Amino acid sequence: MSHETIYRTLFIQARGALKKELLEHLRRTRAMRRSRHHTQKTEDHGRIRDAVSISERPATVADRAVPGHWEGDLLCGSGNSQIATLVERHTRYVMLVKIDSKDSETVAKALIKHAGKLPQELYKSLTWDRGTEMAGHKRFTIATDIAVYFCDPKHPWRRGSNENTNGLLRQYFPKGIDLSAYSQAKLNAVARRLNERPRKMLDYETPAERFHQAIASTG
Repeated sequence: MSHETIYRTLFIQARGALKKELLEHLRRTRAMRRSRHHTQKTEDHGRIRDAVSISERPATVADRAVPGHWEGDLLCGSGNSQIATLVERHTRYVMLVKIDSKDSETVAKALIKHAGKLPQELYKSLTWDRGTEMAGHKRFTIATDIAVYFCDPKHPWRRGSNENTNGLLRQYFPKGIDLSAYSQAKLNAVARRLNERPRKMLDYETPAERFHQAIASTG
């Protein structure tokens, strides 16, 4: 019999609340039973202030017609380690960013620094998941003039390029590996491998070729 069944039975018999003498035997001394699903929804709701929905992106972003619009996420490893993965939607060009900590201030600082490596014409927007690591999105936008959009809850597939790329990256970074052991130079080397793969969707050109074409067009 599972612990959940035992808890449910006790609370049903007590009509939703436990008697005081039973509370001392619980790991969490809570008289009222709270649904795990309700708790999750309550904690998740509104946790990113002033988030702009992905549905408000301009049409040119959605149809991939114009370069300069990116998708991003954190790829997580063991020991609370992570790296930021960025994919340009038009060219499928990949960039990886070393992230020392998952807190929003550290993530924003790292992404701001990395954004300075690109021409402004090629970094106009960033679409992210709903993770709290991007709670500092307003700071990022003020520093870079890059708009940030967020996927709707439980809709990560709306960042399709990034989700697909994270799957490819698992060939190099298996689940459970300590990502903090990788220097930025090593991350750049892995990104280069992906960017030099010919893609059918790009008429068998590489993301690197398409991205360099985009850079040339801005000159």
